[in-house]
Amino acid sequence: MEHRTLEQDPPSASPLEDALALGDELVAAWGSWRPTMTPDARQVAFVSDRSGIPQLWIQDVVLDGEMPAARHVRLSPDPVVSVSWAADSRWLACSVAVGGGVRTEVWVVRPDGSDARRIAGDAHEHAELGPWTRSGHRVVVTFPPVGGRPSRCYLGDPATGRLDPLAEGDLVHVLDVSQEERFLVVVDGERGQQFCVVVDRLIDDHQPLLPHGATGSTDVALLRPAPAGDTGPVYVYLASDVGLPRRQLIGMPFGPNGYRGEAQTLAARDDAELEFVDGDDAGTLLLLVWNVAGASELELFDTTTRERTRLHGLPGLVATDPVLSRDGRSVVLGVEGPSRPRELWHLDTATGEWTRITHSPELPVRDLVVPTLETYAAHDGLTLTGWLYEAPNPSGAAALSLHGGPEAQERPTFNAMVQTLVAAGITVFAPNVRGSSGFGREFVHADDVEKRHDAFADVLATAEHLVARGFADADRIAVTGRSYGGYLTLASLAFSPGVFAAGIDICGMSDLTTFYRDTEPWIGAAAVSKYGHPEHDRVLLEELSPLRRADAIDVPLLVVHGELDTNVPIGEARQIVAALRGLDRQVDYLELAGEGHDYRRAESRRTLTRSAVGFLAAHLRPVT
Repeated sequence: MEHRTLEQDPPSASPLEDALALGDELVAAWGSWRPTMTPDARQVAFVSDRSGIPQLWIQDVVLDGEMPAARHVRLSPDPVVSVSWAADSRWLACSVAVGGGVRTEVWVVRPDGSDARRIAGDAHEHAELGPWTRSGHRVVVTFPPVGGRPSRCYLGDPATGRLDPLAEGDLVHVLDVSQEERFLVVVDGERGQQFCVVVDRLIDDHQPLLPHGATGSTDVALLRPAPAGDTGPVYVYLASDVGLPRRQLIGMPFGPNGYRGEAQTLAARDDAELEFVDGDDAGTLLLLVWNVAGASELELFDTTTRERTRLHGLPGLVATDPVLSRDGRSVVLGVEGPSRPRELWHLDTATGEWTRITHSPELPVRDLVVPTLETYAAHDGLTLTGWLYEAPNPSGAAALSLHGGPEAQERPTFNAMVQTLVAAGITVFAPNVRGSSGFGREFVHADDVEKRHDAFADVLATAEHLVARGFADADRIAVTGRSYGGYLTLASLAFSPGVFAAGIDICGMSDLTTFYRDTEPWIGAAAVSKYGHPEHDRVLLEELSPLRRADAIDVPLLVVHGELDTNVPIGEARQIVAALRGLDRQVDYLELAGEGHDYRRAESRRTLTRSAVGFLAAHLRPVT
């Protein structure tokens, strides 16, 4: 494995070293996320990388006095991805990344750390953690499709490890299970083309939740008792954009013997998408988290009166993974912003009082940049937005930072690499080109399959905007990105030579046909609606593959990839590097040992940040 960082003839050794030292401090700034509460809301379990790798921690929720210490619950040495507390508080279930790679195992453990065991998944078979039943006795485990076999969902018994069949389908996931395990909310389908049903296990019947034939994305569903005065015994709440312009709160009553009421929009906004929803046990109160151009806003929704109450004072720009207590009195959620890593906060829903409940390191806030939101037009007039991190002493050097997905979204969160680049004198602009989430259903599908060239054009429009606004010199702009953003980086260099001065491709696809050939089966199956079919659309996929235009890449390129990545397989990096070296082009390659598609170890992120910042400082030559 080769690792060569370009640091020859830096523009100014002292400012660059100062920036890299700041980057080291930011990378080491651990956070806490993915909270889950006990039924009495007195303890919270969460994932934190304070030990250098994401692991499971438990802490008392204390709202006055000194913050209690967190306790490390040891499972596997591998990174913990998520955690969920059973409704009866007797067990925790965790998703663990095998070896740090893409495939995950499902583990269960008692809150005191005893009886830890793996109940599903291993290095060869991916298993996904689903929800607990409302009674807390069993947890959903899903095995994705592989070898012609469909997705299969099971109810796992944490005490015995027994897995009982629950549901199966092409790309099926169970979003929620009713108290008595009779009803399920199931979603199935490719990316952006899902349908959603309620399954009555007793009579083996299913009822569609949304208009027949309509598809879209449904990520969150809750089964709760029906509001007072409603005709149905059970109510399902969805955060969905199926057949709708934006993701909204949808409600529908249903019950035994095939009873199904009318779906209704309970909460919608023209300027935002509903990102998260959680509810109390009684079904009387819902917590709504809205995504407003990347920032978060919170509301409480009374299911009986349908009144919405805005919650003010969010101590950061972005809220993630909210949990509403079973009695509706408490909220615990992750909060972050450009100058703070992810922390856990508690909200008293009656008083509106916020309390930080996890500790995180202090950072030199004065040295960090809070971005501003820029709005500009694409080549066809479509409105685009992006977050501008302007260097304190602008030099004309700039970098575009392209997010993955493409259905992800650039948001004003904590980003050590971006802040380090800015400290090194390089302005960073992080756009949301078409295909990004958060801006409505039409926008997220505006780059599907044959419309991919329009996303390429958005990158060029973004560079033009930087120059027109005076944020960058036309000949000193780099393009960078990870995952799909890495692919978009390679495409920008290959299909539009002469626009960018350098590029950094982090775990991006270089050839869409080999991506389909080598990726995990369930990832490839879900991607068809977004990229095209590997057989039926092969000519288009070949046309859209940067590897086939490698001869047009004539600027310095840094390629970064995780050794264990099976989402975007490592061959995608090695083949573009080999092609460019065969053409005698300037290309550096950094392979991160023990990492998959997400780089979870602090040392890996430090190596990446130092390599990327040194590379761009050498080739953009910012004057600080």
